[in-house]
Amino acid sequence: MAKVPLVPIGSTLDRFAPAATVERNLAAMREREKLLEERRAKIEQGWGAKYAARVHEKGKLTSRERLELLCDPGSRTFEVGTFVNFGRKFGELESPAAGVITVFGRIAGRWCMVIANDNTVASGSWWPRTPEKIERAQEMALRLRLPVVYLVDCSGLYLPEQAQSFPGATGAGHIFKKNSELSAAGVPQIAGVFGDCIAGGGYMPIISDRVVMTEQAYMVIAGAALIKGAKSLHLSSLDIGGPEVHVHQSACADVRVPDDQAALVWIRREIERLPGSAHAFYRHGADAAEPLYGAHELPGFVPVDHRHTYVAEEVIARLVDHSLFWELAPERGREMLVGVGRVNGLYMGFVIDRQGVMSDPEHRGAKKPLGILYKEGIAKVAAFSRACNDDGIPIVWLQDVSGFDIGVEAERHGLLGYGSSLIYTNSTNTVPMFTILLRKASGAGYYALAGLPYEPIVQLSTPITRLAVMEGRTLAIAAYNTKLDDDFEIASTDPAERAKIEAGMKATEARIEEDMDPYKAAAQMDTDEIVELGELRAWLELFAESSYQATGYRRLKNPRIWSLHDLGALTEPRG
Repeated sequence: MAKVPLVPIGSTLDRFAPAATVERNLAAMREREKLLEERRAKIEQGWGAKYAARVHEKGKLTSRERLELLCDPGSRTFEVGTFVNFGRKFGELESPAAGVITVFGRIAGRWCMVIANDNTVASGSWWPRTPEKIERAQEMALRLRLPVVYLVDCSGLYLPEQAQSFPGATGAGHIFKKNSELSAAGVPQIAGVFGDCIAGGGYMPIISDRVVMTEQAYMVIAGAALIKGAKSLHLSSLDIGGPEVHVHQSACADVRVPDDQAALVWIRREIERLPGSAHAFYRHGADAAEPLYGAHELPGFVPVDHRHTYVAEEVIARLVDHSLFWELAPERGREMLVGVGRVNGLYMGFVIDRQGVMSDPEHRGAKKPLGILYKEGIAKVAAFSRACNDDGIPIVWLQDVSGFDIGVEAERHGLLGYGSSLIYTNSTNTVPMFTILLRKASGAGYYALAGLPYEPIVQLSTPITRLAVMEGRTLAIAAYNTKLDDDFEIASTDPAERAKIEAGMKATEARIEEDMDPYKAAAQMDTDEIVELGELRAWLELFAESSYQATGYRRLKNPRIWSLHDLGALTEPRG
């Protein structure tokens, strides 16, 4: 019988990181984490206390208050898409989190995706990127087969910006397509309607398996104002599509309840009717356990400066149960570390870039930089990814990559072909994959290691992530290459021309550095969420549990017959 040979990995912080270095790293990271916390807090306020008070005056709860009552007491919610539309103005207005809250929340012991219109932001209107954010959350739930709960309080499109959210392949109508795909896959959907539910907002609950309406709620294709203008009828929206109509006449809703609190209790009871979690079964007799070394130590040794290095094994040691890990093919493709560990007792595959320099096995005495993809590393990662997919093991990609090796030798080695093999593998995998951009996410390396274009279920960034084709200085040199000599110095001797070239290069570098800001990526949905390094273990627990919660929709092999054992047997030393 093949056993998973988990062995200790990592060491105490004081064994490999001097105290002064740790303190310097922590100080640099605290500044960025403080900014993250401040920006999160501001977004969570929506349009502020005045608008929350208006909600309360109507006898309703704010969307975030509903979330708190809906989810299990004391449990943590994991919000995704917090920074969508961050920094973007629509005239004088902002749309914090694009006016919709999307979270992984535990309800009655089950992980669910909760999608809640923020009723403190333009009455829960859909802004540009609101549909895309809702669809992204629906896709996460579909891929993991997690129940979806909609907390609907939506006055429809924010009409002054309708041209940016109504048409297009991912426009507002695509939400209803995702509703249908979830239904077709047998994923439970439950909708609570708490107030306005107009036009597109009215369609969203209907495909759900259960719909509950409060006495203040209504669902209408067109509201009272539009009907008054079109048909000269003086009616209220409740008259047109309130619970009296949709529960007792049209049957578009199932139950009417007096208020928000009663609706949330009803939703929790419906979730309780669903099958429970498969976690205990798929732990194969193991118990959930913390890492031997805490994830809170990560900011102490992962430097803010991407040019400085750290030990990849020490990162893994702070993420997996008991700091036990099985590294596959350790002597080949040393630039990449791949292997398996448990998270809350559940098996997860890990891929991480090593940093620093290493001996070049093909050139005796030579060294080559890490954080770059070479032939053997690419082949190893592709084989590992295929085996994990075959075995049903979810994969976590921990990126800190500068890109692929380049030059004559790289081309002779066929890196284009090896890279294409890895890209094909990650494009066709059906196993859950999650990507974390630790620091650098550059060039085709970002693609090959399951960056967002390759559809991981969730992609996280950190406050020090740099997502771009290349660094600002490198790109400036490439852009002005014809103006530079072989040493990358400005070739012109004319003072005015030199000054113009220098200014242009500085402006290019500054613009690229600004583009690499993780908040800009999150604002335009190029990453799903920004999290602190110390939060990564908690997010991995969510990823593991949500991957193993449902049953019957993907192959999960018994660990005795994993393909990974074959890979391990063929790459372990002989004798």
